[in-house]
Amino acid sequence: MSCIFEPWKSEFHFMHNISQYQDFFISYLKNQSIQKEPKNLYEPIEYILGLGGKRMRPVLTLMASEVFDADYKMALPAAMAVEVFHNFSLVHDDIMDDAPLRRGEETVHEKWNINTGILSGDAMLILAYQYFEQYEPTIFRDLAKLFSKTALEVCEGQQLDVDFEERNDVTIPEYLKMIEYKTAVLVAAAMKMGAIVAKTSEKEADLIYDFGLNLGLAFQLQDDYLDAFGDPKTFGKQVGGDIIENKKTYLYLKAIEFSSDEKATELKQLFGLQLDDNSEKIETAKAIFNASGASKATQEAIEMYTFKAFETLEKMEINAEKKNVLRTFGENLMGRKV
Repeated sequence: MSCIFEPWKSEFHFMHNISQYQDFFISYLKNQSIQKEPKNLYEPIEYILGLGGKRMRPVLTLMASEVFDADYKMALPAAMAVEVFHNFSLVHDDIMDDAPLRRGEETVHEKWNINTGILSGDAMLILAYQYFEQYEPTIFRDLAKLFSKTALEVCEGQQLDVDFEERNDVTIPEYLKMIEYKTAVLVAAAMKMGAIVAKTSEKEADLIYDFGLNLGLAFQLQDDYLDAFGDPKTFGKQVGGDIIENKKTYLYLKAIEFSSDEKATELKQLFGLQLDDNSEKIETAKAIFNASGASKATQEAIEMYTFKAFETLEKMEINAEKKNVLRTFGENLMGRKV
């Protein structure tokens, strides 16, 4: 545990490390009573919340509250709301994608059925809001307002993602807008919720939102990159999944932009195929990503958004050690293998 002493304040302010925040959150999660009747509504909720994952979003809520000198315990209900909402979106995404597995286990709609997945997901969205009821009226209002805006943007991002599957003219700015809404806004909101709970100024809350937004963009681009070039042992998902599903990721769009007409046509044709054995398709696509310079451009974009997040840190009125905690988190995200 790093202990931060600010000479102009009379007390110590502690910042914990990532694994400690994860432990705090998991023990809070385990104490939540979700076992209610009817069982077929609540069991799937307990199941998806128990499947693990990195718990990155709730950790960010707890971390942000301590950055602004609040006790992380104050932020636990908000962190829980973020995690319940995130998992609600996964349950519905899995139905839309007809995905058989989530974190290596059966998806909710596979384990139960599609109707259960829809209804349990709906209930999770309401449950998420209920966690805000533990706060005083002004904080409740600010959290709920941010949450509603974010939840709508996530739905918009998901719809754009679905629309893009049918289109062959997706531009880089359109793709970045889609991943901003689908992924980055929830990372940003998770951090801003910690700031709201800590009752920091609007300026500081907006700055940590921007920090989270840029990190969220870097995180999703890193996901795109690892999907093609990750190590199957550490990545945790099927490597090449986006190529198999013909997803027009940042890598794909950059490869089209940088390639000769001949190579671009080859890649477009490749991303029109549905095959039983995709190993050759994956290798060919990866070779084009590398040869065109798309791989390098994606890594540069990951770095650019991470450094953009770090620039925001410099504007924040928090001490150097707290900036370092946030910077280290960003650096770890940029260098992750999973």
